[in-house]
Amino acid sequence: MGTEIVFWNKKLKNAYESLRRRSAFETLYKALSGAFKDIMGNPAAGIPLEKYRIPKELRSQITNLWKYELPGGWRLIYSLAGNKITIIALILEWCDHKTYEKKYSGKR
Repeated sequence: MGTEIVFWNKKLKNAYESLRRRSAFETLYKALSGAFKDIMGNPAAGIPLEKYRIPKELRSQITNLWKYELPGGWRLIYSLAGNKITIIALILEWCDHKTYEKKYSGKR
């Protein structure tokens, strides 16, 4: 069984790739790269979040939400999908702690 990392959209993938070229974000880029490796080795490497924390705009498209804690208060948000042969880790976003609390607290 394999795990594939897929970005939610091209804009997010481009943002990740642009981090590599920006020295101010070198630590975040390395942390994200390490997180992707961890998730490929163990899709449940993050912390599962309760279903009520899935933002309304995503509820019709995903059924689960995972948080992977990164250095400096950053969070990687992803969802898992797939079958018995391939698991897809869908990268939704990474955000700082303040944004994470606002968007994923479940308070509306």
